[in-house]
Amino acid sequence: MHPPAAPPAGDPGGPLIRRGDPGYPAAREGAVWNVRTPRRFPDAIVRAATEADVAHAVRYARDRGLRVAIRSGGHNWSGTPLRDGGLLIDLSALRTCTLGAGAPPTADVGPAATGADLVAALTPAHLAFPVGHCPTVAVGGFLLSGGLGWNSRAWGASCADVVGIRAVTADGRTVTCTETEHPDLFWAARGAGPGFCAVAIGFRLALHPHPGAILTTALTFPLAEVASVADWAERTARGLPPYVETALVLLPAGAGPTPAGPRITVSATAFAATGEQAGQALEPFTRCPLGPRAGTVQPPGPTSFAALHRGAEALWPPGHRYAADTLWSAADHATLLTRAAGAVARAPSPASLVLSPVQPVSPDPVLLRNMAFAPLGASYLVGYAVWDLPADDGLQTRWLRGLMADADPDGTGRRYIAEADLEAGADRARRAYPPAHWDRLQEIKAEWDPENRFHSYLAP
Repeated sequence: MHPPAAPPAGDPGGPLIRRGDPGYPAAREGAVWNVRTPRRFPDAIVRAATEADVAHAVRYARDRGLRVAIRSGGHNWSGTPLRDGGLLIDLSALRTCTLGAGAPPTADVGPAATGADLVAALTPAHLAFPVGHCPTVAVGGFLLSGGLGWNSRAWGASCADVVGIRAVTADGRTVTCTETEHPDLFWAARGAGPGFCAVAIGFRLALHPHPGAILTTALTFPLAEVASVADWAERTARGLPPYVETALVLLPAGAGPTPAGPRITVSATAFAATGEQAGQALEPFTRCPLGPRAGTVQPPGPTSFAALHRGAEALWPPGHRYAADTLWSAADHATLLTRAAGAVARAPSPASLVLSPVQPVSPDPVLLRNMAFAPLGASYLVGYAVWDLPADDGLQTRWLRGLMADADPDGTGRRYIAEADLEAGADRARRAYPPAHWDRLQEIKAEWDPENRFHSYLAP
């Protein structure tokens, strides 16, 4: 049973910036983190300062027949918040992070709070959460998409720790959603991504004890060794405790602080109870049989979530143009990365890369229950094109799509909605979900947003 519709709204619930106003260009460009701003233009942008402002803005749009797009942190590579026409509601001021007073530990966070914000708030309290790998990613889009975060191989998809949300529905009402209260909307909020049929204005998160020790190590090899390195890394990683996160990164020539030829890096991070336990877990990397072929070796050493964030930011620095796409594949990592290696070696930008974590999310059914998100393959890959010049947009997009075609030659791969190139094909969003999950998302959308007030997934 839905609550009755909210009364009409005479104001938009915050400063309204219309297309043509002096502040519009900056507000539109500021709605996306990517410097490659899509050429899509909302009629107006409203900046919500409070949760109540969001409800006002949705009612304002409803009463005027406007479609609505949502911006939390603006980190979506495709610029999903920017749509032609209608109203864009900017949630960037909703950035609170408040720790609960009781047990078990929880935090109430706003959709614009970033991974770095959570780390700064939780670490002094000896608590942790599987935050996104990039520190500037806001939790809104990250959690709605499922969330492949730090230590998700042990803790599960980040949305598994979402125990409640507050949302503004298409009729302008604010509702609380849990497993028992509006459970269908709660299920959709844990994986629907940019197709979520309401505005998520707050999340209640279950928290974890902070690991007693975090150690990390890395080995780098020439890209010509991709097959043997990927095969060894995958076999090794799958035999390690779930609190060890292993990732392979393919880099073109000239990338990194010390320019070098095309290469593959294997990194492993242990989030353990003690330093001894973490060190033991990483021993297979210190005894790597391929070690003599490595160009560089970083021995296991202590780190922190904040330091891991700084390292990730070096791969995805602000102020550049980006395009990205994802692939869940039935192939093993050696096959998958060998397919991708040729395109990486030919990358037109030295800043581009391919990231392929081994088992990026826990397969434990308990940690995958009651959510729209689902892992859809034995291996996973994300390709990133990173460049600077607008004149290269076409070249870089073609390179990325060529890379993904090489990695998925028969076109049977699946997607992860958070970073998928949704404009590359009409079926991209659908292929990010099991068929039954996709059908259920459409049913929930039809029930909660029958007039299609909220924009759904981008398409070509």
